[in-house]
Order: sequence, then structure tokens, then C-alpha cells
Amino acid sequence: MSVTAFEARPWSVLSADGELRQDAAVPSGTRALQLRSALRNMVLARRIDTEAIALQRQGELGLWPSMLGQEGAQVGAGSALRPQDVVFPTYREHAVAWCFGVDPVQLLGLFRGTTMGGWDPRERNFNLYTLVIAAQTLHAVGYAMGIVRDGDVGTGIPERDRAVLVFLGDGALSQGEANEAFVWAATQQLPVVFFCQNNQWAISTPVSTQSLVPLAQRASGFGIEGVQVDGNDVVASHAVVDQALTKARSGGGPTFIEAITYRRNPHTTSDDDLRYRDREEHARWAALDPIDRLRDYLLSDEAGAERIDAAFLAELDAEAEELAIRLRAGCRALPLPNPADPFLHTLETMTAEISAQLDEHLADVAAELAPNLATAPAQGGTVSAAKNGDLE
Repeated sequence: MSVTAFEARPWSVLSADGELRQDAAVPSGTRALQLRSALRNMVLARRIDTEAIALQRQGELGLWPSMLGQEGAQVGAGSALRPQDVVFPTYREHAVAWCFGVDPVQLLGLFRGTTMGGWDPRERNFNLYTLVIAAQTLHAVGYAMGIVRDGDVGTGIPERDRAVLVFLGDGALSQGEANEAFVWAATQQLPVVFFCQNNQWAISTPVSTQSLVPLAQRASGFGIEGVQVDGNDVVASHAVVDQALTKARSGGGPTFIEAITYRRNPHTTSDDDLRYRDREEHARWAALDPIDRLRDYLLSDEAGAERIDAAFLAELDAEAEELAIRLRAGCRALPLPNPADPFLHTLETMTAEISAQLDEHLADVAAELAPNLATAPAQGGTVSAAKNGDLE
């Protein structure tokens, strides 16, 4: 890659004021980012995030991990993917899921407790959210091994060559799984890109207590190329991910990208971030908002053919409102889970012990539901049918 890592400031194309930096043009060979589409995706992804928080406050979701402030990094990375590429997310990649076509209502199911997953990973090559910190890095490396063994890397056929993009946060670098994944990716030169969103905080632990050097610099110790980018610049984020994925697909091996950004909301809706950081810090990063940066550029004459106007923004606001209405209705309409599912899908063959536990569990569910059965509307099945997997 031609982008220089570890400069005084992370590499960017758009300044914080939404102006093109003349000294940092997008490297040649990078696929052009459709800027209007990028702005639309960031705005709609933020609305998903906002509505999910509201639903959690209303008691419709048990929890929600916000991504406010990270839309530039996520949309930039997500826009660089090809359909045959495979994504391994954490639990905060809502904008990447949106870019890859995952229905946002399906995202809500996991946090509503109606499903243990929410979508079919094979449908769009977007894997399920991973709640265990850094576990997805090993999953991604294992999948990349399979791509190599299938011969789907370095063929020169654009429709065939594939790569893996795995997301992680700064806190994941303190986990053994991530470091093991780096070793395997480097020694076998696997087609995997590690995209680390350094949002400055691993819950209440600042990144400064986890690493004495820039995170991207640590990649060289594993023999992996490390790149640092301004994660609040969607154009720069897209450029470095596009380059890294192109290298991976061609057989050039792994890349570690550190996207410097900020988690502006609490770690999750159960967290109180003001116990460990102050409002002044939040205000500094709010001034670097990725949506404001791209919107300001697109409203200027400098944007040329991609320039937008008030009518474009009004249409986008209306689309965001329609999406919010669909999310609210879709969340409340999510079907109740089958109470037998955790037992039916734990082992391939039901053991006597698990079968006894299932009977006990279903008896408890039936006792709890009994007072309401006379007046409650039908839920599409009965508890007695659940053991056979018939309850929808």
C-alpha cells in the first residue's frame, strides 16, 4: 500500500472542515467511492442506531451497543467489499450490516432476545455478531484458510478471488485470540484484513493503558503491514480498506488497519460513560463528526458532479423517517422464540439428560403462561408442540 502509516496525524483525504486535503489524494488504483451513496448510508445507519436506543429505553430491547461517531469508518470499510467477500463483525457493526444488505430489523432480534442470531450468515456472507471479545478474529482466519484451500485467491479472476474483512476494537488487542489470529494470518499469508476501530475506550479502559505505541505499529511485530487512517473520514477509510482487500484477494497477505475514531455514546445502553470520561472530550470528538464532514464537502462547489443541495437532504431525511417507522413496527412484530430451541439445537442428538432438562423447562414455561392462555391471542403453537420444534 502507498499510504504512509504513523504520521503525526492519521492519514485522511477530507479535513475536519469538509475540505479536500491537497497533500493527500486518494492513491491511484483505488475504486472510487460514491460519495452521495456514502452519505446516505451513514445517515440511515445513524438513524438505525438512534431508533434502537429509543426502543431500548422504551423496554422493547434489552440492550443496544451504539456506534454513534463510527459511521465513517464502517461505511468506508463496508463500501469497499465485493459480494463474494466475507465479513466477521463484532456486535457494533450496524453500518457495515446496512451496507451489506442485512435487514436492520434482524439486528434488533438479537438484542430483543427473540433470536440467538437474527440472519443467515450465508445469505450475504455477513456473519453473526460476536459478543465474545476477539473471538471473531480466529473465525475469520479459519475462514481465510478455507479460501486458500478452495483456490479462491490470486487467480486474477475478479468474480472468483475473495478476501475476509474482520472487525475488532482497540480492546480486542489485549485478548489472546487476536494475537493468535495475527500469527496464523502472517505465517500463512492469508487473505484477511483486520479492521480495528480504535474508538479510544474498551468500555471504561482507555487505549493508552493497553498500548504504549500506535496500534497499527504493533502489526509489524507479527510480520503484518500496519496502516493508520482517520476513521472519521469515510473517503480515506474506504481507500485503505479497498487497497488492503485488493492485496488480500491477489495473494498479497494480510493487512492491519487502525481507524482512529471515537465512541460518542456509552459502551452500551447499560453503561454510564460519564463515570470515566468528561463532556469536554465528547465535545472535541463531536466536532469531528464523520457525517458533518462529508455533508459539508458535498454541499460545496468543490464536490463537482457529486454536489448535493437542500432537496437531496430533505429526501434523505424523509427516507430516514420511513426507515425509523419500519424499525419500530418491525421490532414489535418480531416473533416469540420457541422455548425449546436452546435444547433442540445444542447437540446433534438429544441426550437423556438434556431431554429431561427440556421437559422441566417446558413445564416451567407452561406454568408461567397458564394464567394468560385463556385470554391471550394464539402464538402459532403450544408449549406441548415445542419439544418437537413445531412452535413458531
